[in-house]
Amino acid sequence: MRKIILAVNAGSSSVKVSIFAAEPDQFPVQLAEAQVSGLTSPPAKLKYLRNGEVIVNNRAAEEFSEEGGHKNVTDQNSAFNLILSVFLSDPDLPDLPSRDSISLVCHRIVHGGDYARPQLITDDTLHHLEDLADLAPLHNAPALEIVRWCIDELSPPAKNIACFDSQFHATIPEHIRTYAINPEVARKKGLRKYGFHGISYSFITRAVAEYLGKDRDKVNMIALHLGSGASACAIKAGKSWDTSMGLTPLAGLPGATRSGTLDPSLVFHYTSNVSRLSHLSTSHLHLTRAEAILNLDSGWKALTGTTDFGTITKNRDSNPSMRLAFDLFANRVANYIGSYYVALEGKVDALVFAGGIGERSAELRREIVKLVGCLGFEIDEERNEQIREEGVVVWDVGKEGENEKLKRVLVCRTDEQFEMVRMCMEEEGVW
Repeated sequence: MRKIILAVNAGSSSVKVSIFAAEPDQFPVQLAEAQVSGLTSPPAKLKYLRNGEVIVNNRAAEEFSEEGGHKNVTDQNSAFNLILSVFLSDPDLPDLPSRDSISLVCHRIVHGGDYARPQLITDDTLHHLEDLADLAPLHNAPALEIVRWCIDELSPPAKNIACFDSQFHATIPEHIRTYAINPEVARKKGLRKYGFHGISYSFITRAVAEYLGKDRDKVNMIALHLGSGASACAIKAGKSWDTSMGLTPLAGLPGATRSGTLDPSLVFHYTSNVSRLSHLSTSHLHLTRAEAILNLDSGWKALTGTTDFGTITKNRDSNPSMRLAFDLFANRVANYIGSYYVALEGKVDALVFAGGIGERSAELRREIVKLVGCLGFEIDEERNEQIREEGVVVWDVGKEGENEKLKRVLVCRTDEQFEMVRMCMEEEGVW
C-alpha cells in the first residue's frame, strides 16, 4: 500500500515540489524537495534537497535546463518540468526510478470557489477551476498548466488531486464574508470573501496547537503568512474566523507585486483603459489592464524596483523608498493584528509569524511586535535573532516574565506540501 506522492506548490514567483512516501494511518515521509525561485525576478534559481541534505543550493536554473535539453525556465510549467527531470535523473533517489512510480500528485490550487475539501481532478473539476482562474490570475492559471501536463504525461497511473487555499476559510461567518453589494448579483457571480493561504494556515493551526499542548478546536491565534504574497488570519477555536484576502488574493496586505487593499476608485484615476485586456492575457486567462497593474506592477516592486524583501530590509536605512516600503508593510500588518485582536475579544493564545519573510526576517518581526506592543506582545531580542536548525517547526520569540498579560509570539515553519499530502491521504479512494 506504500505510495509515492508528489506535492506541487506553484506560487506567484516560485514552484516547489516535494516527494513523499506514504502508507495508510501513518504520517507521510518526505524523501526529497526541490524549488525553483525567482520567476518574477530572474535569473531563476534551483535548490534541491534529498533526505534533508542540500544537493543543489541556489544554482541558476538555466544551467540545469541546458544540460537536460529543456526550454528556458521562465514560468511555473517549465520550472515544474525541470524539477521533475532533476528527481528522475538522481541515481540516489531509488524511490522514483520512473514517472510510473508516482501514484498521486497533489496540486496546490489557490482559488477553489466553494470547494471545502480536496477534489479528484476530473474533466468537470478542471473546467470549473478554469472558470475561477480569473479570480487568482497569478496562481490558478499557471498551476492549471502544470495540472494539464500531469494529466497528459503522468496519468495513468497517477491520480491528480487539487488542494485549495480557499477551503480552510469555508468557516468564515456569513456577515464577515459578505460584501455590501446587490445580493442577487453577488450570489449569481459568487462575489464574496473566500480567503487564501489556507493550506498554510491549516498546517500552522495544527502545529501551534501541538506546541501549546492544546486541542486544535480550543486554540485562538492571529496568524501571519508573510511572503511574496502576504495575508493575516484570525483563527477562532481552530477555525478561520476572518482573513485579509477576499474575493481574490489581491485584497488585504501588499506583496511583492500586489497593491493590497486600496480605494476601488483609484484604478480609474490611474489609467483610462482599466477594462481593456492586458497583453499578458492568454487563451486560458483573461486579464484586464487594471488587474495586471494591481497584481503584477504594484507592491514592493512599484515602490522600490525590487521584489526581494531581504534587499528592502537591508537597505532601508540608506534608501528612502525602501524605508517607505518596509514601514508601509509593517503598518498594514499591525493594523490587521489590532483588528483581529478585537475580533477574538482579546482571547489570543499567540501571534504567529510564518511564510518566507515571517520566518526569516527578525527585523520585520521586531518592528511589527513593537507596533502592537500595547496589546501585550513583546519580542525577546536574543530569541528573535536566533537562527533555528532544520526540523524545528515552531519556536517562541516572545519575552517571558511574571507579567501575565504578556502574549506568546511564535514563529512557525509552515509546510504546505506536507499538509497537502496529509489532506489527500484522508480522502476516500486514495488507498
